[in-house]
Amino acid sequence: MSTIVTPANSAAISNLYRKLNWRLLPLLFVCYVFAYLDRINVGFAKLQMQNDLGLSDAAYGVGAGVFFLGYVLFELPSNLMLPRVGARKTFSRILVLWGITSACMLFVRNVPMFYAMRFLLGVFEAGFAPGMIYYLSCWYGPKRMARAIAIVFIAGPVGGIIGGPLSAWLITTFEGMGGLAGWQWMFLIEGLPCVLLGVFTFFYLANRPAEARWLSVEEKQLLERELGTSALRSHSFRSVLRDPKIYILASAYFCIIFSIYAMSFWLPAILKAQGVNDMMKLGWCAAIPYVAAAAGMYWIGRRSDRFGERRYHCAVPAGIGAILMLLYPLADGHLLLSMVVLTLAIAMMFMAYTVLWAMPSELIKGEAAAGGIALINTIGLCGGFWGAAVIGWAKTSTASMNPGIVAVGCVFLCAALVIIANTPLTRSRPVVDTTQVDQAL
Repeated sequence: MSTIVTPANSAAISNLYRKLNWRLLPLLFVCYVFAYLDRINVGFAKLQMQNDLGLSDAAYGVGAGVFFLGYVLFELPSNLMLPRVGARKTFSRILVLWGITSACMLFVRNVPMFYAMRFLLGVFEAGFAPGMIYYLSCWYGPKRMARAIAIVFIAGPVGGIIGGPLSAWLITTFEGMGGLAGWQWMFLIEGLPCVLLGVFTFFYLANRPAEARWLSVEEKQLLERELGTSALRSHSFRSVLRDPKIYILASAYFCIIFSIYAMSFWLPAILKAQGVNDMMKLGWCAAIPYVAAAAGMYWIGRRSDRFGERRYHCAVPAGIGAILMLLYPLADGHLLLSMVVLTLAIAMMFMAYTVLWAMPSELIKGEAAAGGIALINTIGLCGGFWGAAVIGWAKTSTASMNPGIVAVGCVFLCAALVIIANTPLTRSRPVVDTTQVDQAL
């Protein structure tokens, strides 16, 4: 049970979480910006590298999605090892290896090499996102978890906001320099900072509150009471594997990830099909939906925490986003209307994504949380492969992306139905004194 916020201890709790926020969240935020950027920059590279490598739309879709196959295969081992190895070494290893792999995308010369490098990128990034969720659960209690996740995972949309204009600028500015194509320079310049982040993370992060030299003994004790460490019922990973609620979350997450990455990998091509041919203009247009997504994630995370409710805060945005995607063909051929539909739909996808990830830490306790979160993510990320591929297959088969976009809407609707049709996965909590809590986060 978390410590009740009272006038006597509210100032100490506020100061404690203010210190945690500034110490932990900025670094995790920056790391995830680069993670998301290195996943989706291939969408901009496609516009130039497709001719260089002889990629069909179907081959590009498969290659973009192969990332998730590598991720899925190695995610569970990575996260099951995390409590033993520690977050510091785990995150450092992941950052360095994926940064090197992303930069090495410049050496891709044909379709098989494209597939191989995307697969390796997934292998080396495996476990990063669920590892961060587990890591945050070691520092933040249930009343603050959704907002902590929202702040870090807003990095996904921010990666889209930065990545669009940045990738477009790199591709156009560095084209032909040193005998390399613009897309090759883009991969090199956007990949190498991750290596430096990995080295910094190794020396900066503390694995758990007990190891944090920057916390006083009193602050550690207060944080332990806030987390309710002694009262937590620990779960074994075997019991997690038998829990049907884990698979409910995983199936919903599959549908959400299917939708998010279908749009992330294909958004530049969708906008180009609407007549946006200038690369820089395309970059700025692609950033707009992510601005709305970032604002929506933060708002829904705060609201979900304030009301102590997850189910409807996840299902309602998913349902609205699904309806928008199903109606997208009506906007085809009208750039402004297409932008409105895409912006709102992508914002809803990320809002549902944020609240869903607040659920596992309330459902699974103890070291098994790392494996349980990884299991959900492993099953869910399979959707990333199919989402990226389905629009490519639709484009190759019908010469239009609209059937693929409608398919995305149908899958996203399934996420809403799965969540809403099941009983609440976590017990609702009474509304807390949000004035005090908001001061702490």
